[in-house]
Amino acid sequence: MKKTENTRLLDGTLMRTAGFEALRKLDPRVMVRNSVMFMVEAGAVMATVISIQGALAGTTDLSVLVQITVWLWFTVLFANFAEAVAEGRGKARADSLRSTNKETEAKKLPSGDKNDIERVASSHLAPGDFVLVEAGDVIPVDGEIVEGIASVDESAITGESAPVIRESGGDRSAVTGGTRVVSDWLKIRVTAKPGESFLDRMIAMVEGAQRQKTPNEIALNILLVGMSIIFLIVVVTLEPFALFSGTSIPLAFLIALLVTLIPTTIGGLLSAIGIAGMDRLVKANVIAKSGRAVEASGDVDTLLLDKTGTITFGNRMADAFMPLKGISERELAEAAAIASLADDTPEGKSIVELAGKLFDFHGDKASLTKAIGFSAETRMSGADIGTDEFRKGAGDAMRGYAEPGQQATELGRIVDGIAKSGGTPLVVAKNHNVLGVIHLKDIIKPGIRARFAELREMGIRTVMVTGDNPLTAAAIAAEAGVDDFLAEATPEKKLELIRQEQEGGRLVAMCGDGSNDAPALAQADVGVAMNDGTQAAREAGNLVDLDSDPTKLIEIVRVGKQLLISRGALTTFSIANDVAKYFAILPALFIATYPQLGALNIMGLASPQSAILSAVIFNALVIIALIPLALRGVQFTPGSAAALLRRNLLIYGLGGLIVPFVGIKVIDLIINAVGLV
Repeated sequence: MKKTENTRLLDGTLMRTAGFEALRKLDPRVMVRNSVMFMVEAGAVMATVISIQGALAGTTDLSVLVQITVWLWFTVLFANFAEAVAEGRGKARADSLRSTNKETEAKKLPSGDKNDIERVASSHLAPGDFVLVEAGDVIPVDGEIVEGIASVDESAITGESAPVIRESGGDRSAVTGGTRVVSDWLKIRVTAKPGESFLDRMIAMVEGAQRQKTPNEIALNILLVGMSIIFLIVVVTLEPFALFSGTSIPLAFLIALLVTLIPTTIGGLLSAIGIAGMDRLVKANVIAKSGRAVEASGDVDTLLLDKTGTITFGNRMADAFMPLKGISERELAEAAAIASLADDTPEGKSIVELAGKLFDFHGDKASLTKAIGFSAETRMSGADIGTDEFRKGAGDAMRGYAEPGQQATELGRIVDGIAKSGGTPLVVAKNHNVLGVIHLKDIIKPGIRARFAELREMGIRTVMVTGDNPLTAAAIAAEAGVDDFLAEATPEKKLELIRQEQEGGRLVAMCGDGSNDAPALAQADVGVAMNDGTQAAREAGNLVDLDSDPTKLIEIVRVGKQLLISRGALTTFSIANDVAKYFAILPALFIATYPQLGALNIMGLASPQSAILSAVIFNALVIIALIPLALRGVQFTPGSAAALLRRNLLIYGLGGLIVPFVGIKVIDLIINAVGLV
C-alpha cells in the first residue's frame, strides 16, 4: 500500500465519482445526519417552491429568487461533494486492499495433523480451525502460528517487498489473510470469522464506511446545531418586526439570511475533515480501528516509548577501546578485532569496524587457526592465531581466564565507569593477559533527541520503557532527552504507570507488539500495535502500524494534532465570516423602512437584491474553496496551546473577517456588471 500513488484531488475519475455521490447524498435520510446542511437543504426546497409560485404569479424579483434557489442547492451539493471526495480517496485505497481479499482454497487440518488435509474455501473456516500453508500458498485468513517458521511476503498489506520471518511461540506469530508464504511452511490456528478479518476491518475503516463521529466532533455538532437554532429563532422573528415597521420581507430573502448566518462552512466540511484525518494516517501506513483513536492521538499528554528499536537501534555497538596502563589503544583494538573476526553478531562486527576505522585494521577470518564461539557457560568468545589466544567476554567471566594483576583496580574502575554510563563492558585478553576493555553502547538513533524536544514543545511528556536496570536506564534516558523512564518494566508495571497517568487526567499513548503488551495497549487511550506482533497485541490496540515501526507513534501524534487544529481553524473561519454577511444582508432587508441603515452598507453594495445574492453565492463558493484545505489539513507547527490559539485567531479569525468583505464585494461587482440583477 505504501507504494501506491496517493489519489490526487483533481483526479478526473475521483471528481466524477464524487459528483455522483454528492447527488446521491441529497437524500433527506442521508442529509439528516448533518443537521446544519439538512437545514440548508430544507431552505433550498422551500426556495424552489417559492420560485415556482413566483414564476406562475409573474413576480418581479423572479430572476433573483431563481438565482438564490440555485445557489442554495449548490451550497448543499458543495458540502456533499467535500465529503464525497474525502470518502472517494479512502475508497481508492480500499480497492487495492480489496483486490487481495479474495476467496482462496485452504488446506484445513480437521484433526490438527499435517498429513490429514481437507481442501475447503477460506470462507468456510471458523475460529479454532487449523490450516497448513506451504511455500507459494496464500494465507487464507488471520491466524496465530502454532508450529513452523517461514518467510512471508506481506507486500499486499504493508507495501514492503522484502519478506519477513514469522514463527510460532514469539512476538512474531500473527499472520494476516491475503499475505503469501515464500518459503517453508506454517501451521496456523484461525482467529477471525469470515468477513471479520483484519483486512476486512482495514477496508471498512479506509473507506470510511464504519467511521463513527468522535466525541469532539459530536460536541462541535451540538454547538453548530445550537447556533443554527438561535439564528432560526432570530430570522423567524424578523418578519413580525418588519410587519410592525410597515414593511414585508420576502420569504426567500429570509431563507437566504438564515443559510448565510448559520455555520454552513464548517457544517459542510466537518465530515470531510474527519475522514481526511484517517486518510492521512493511511498514507503513513497506519490503520485506525476508530476515529476516536485518531482524535485522541491529538490530545495525548504522555507518550510511552520502548527503548529498544525505538529510542536506540537495539544492537549494542563498539564505541571505544579503553586500554590499561602500558597498553596502547592500537594493541587493544587489534586484539579485540582478532577476537571478533569469527563473531557474526552485530556486536562482533561493530568491533571489527571500529578497529578498521580508527587504526585501519584489515583482518581475515581465513588467518584464524581456531574460532571460539560464545557460549552461555563460558560467557566469552575469541580466536586463536598460531599459539596466540585472543579472548573477549564479560568482566566476571574473564577473571577465570586471565588476571589483570596489579592493574585490577584500574580495570574495575573502567568496567564500573562504563556500566554507570549505561554501556556494556567487554574485557579483552591476549594469552591470558588483560589488555583493556571495549565499551559497547546501545546507540541512540540520530535525531531522536530533537524529536523529543519537539514533543516537549507540544506539551507532551515522554517516558522511556525498558527492561534495563535503573542505572543503565537513567544514562540512556539522559542521552536521549526523554522526560522520564520506567526501568525493569513488566506488564504489570506498564499497566500501573498508564493508570496513574490517566488518574491524573492525562491521555496516554503507547506502542507494543507482544502478548505481554496487550493489557497496556488496551488500557492506553491510544494503543499502537505493530502489524508483525502477536494477534493479542493487534486486537488490544486501536491503531495498527503496518510498517511495525515504533517511532511511528510520534507521526501519529502529529496527524492527530493536525486533525484537531484543522477542525478548530475552519470552525474559527466559519464563525468569523458571518460578520460580513450581517453588513451585507441586514441593511438590504430593512433599508427601505430605515434609510439610516445605509450607513452599515460599508461595502457599498449596489442594491438589496445584489447584496443578498452576493452573500448567498459567497457562502456556497467558500465551501468548495476550502475543500483542499480540509483534505490536506492545516499545517501543524509544534507550540503551546496559547501560541496555536493566537495563530488560529490571527490567520483564520482575522482572515474569516476580511475575506468575506472582499469576496462579497467582488461578487457584487460581477453580478451587476453582467446584469444578473
